[in-house]
Amino acid sequence: MSRFFRLPHPVPARRSRPNPTALFLAFAALLLTAGASARAQFSAPAPGTHVLDTSALHPPAGVRVAIVEFVDMECPICGTTNPVIKAAAAKYKIPVIRHDFLIPQHAWSPIAAVDARWFDTKSKALGEEYRDQVFANQPSFYNNPDLLRQFTDKFAQTHGIALPFALDPQGKLAADVQADNDIGKRTGIDHTPTVFIVTAGSKGAPFIEVERPDQQLYRDIDQALADTASPAKPASAKTPAKKPTAK
Repeated sequence: MSRFFRLPHPVPARRSRPNPTALFLAFAALLLTAGASARAQFSAPAPGTHVLDTSALHPPAGVRVAIVEFVDMECPICGTTNPVIKAAAAKYKIPVIRHDFLIPQHAWSPIAAVDARWFDTKSKALGEEYRDQVFANQPSFYNNPDLLRQFTDKFAQTHGIALPFALDPQGKLAADVQADNDIGKRTGIDHTPTVFIVTAGSKGAPFIEVERPDQQLYRDIDQALADTASPAKPASAKTPAKKPTAK
């Protein structure tokens, strides 16, 4: 028997004007349903991360201000946020400390994270370029790791690199990814991207979460730089020159 069935012919009914209240309620229900499905798929950011451990939220030694981010390479919002982060870091000449934080439902992000770390072993700049290219080309991979592998092969060929049969035969790179993931859990991260501006010697907060990088990142960096600026030295009064004494 076919799984499909034919609907019976409808009985003509009297037309009536649509009820505005009913339409409003139906539209509101649709929005709530769409919002719920989006949260289930991508996990909407919380009002603010409840930080459990601050040990990862510090700039490198000798640096006043830095960006710390926790990302998943398959996360769509991470993809759109990445160029914003890169542009801000270049403008202000501040470092970006990036941690892998894997979303369990994502099919190819663990593979991409290991691949990026393999390119890091060739040069850190090459690894960062690979990450940037993956973020920029996310839609072309869909949910298919094979398409990511094809992209990675082409990226390596473009840079004159021959990929080995196994990029991580002993699992060391995967262990590094897992270590980053554990840092995120200890910190209290529960969504990606999670972006912090971190400071050293600040007169304000030692770190602040940037919940909307597309709108708040530059403002928060300006504030962090102001909070960590050295106080201006008072102008020293010049000692008047002594007049020569007459002999």
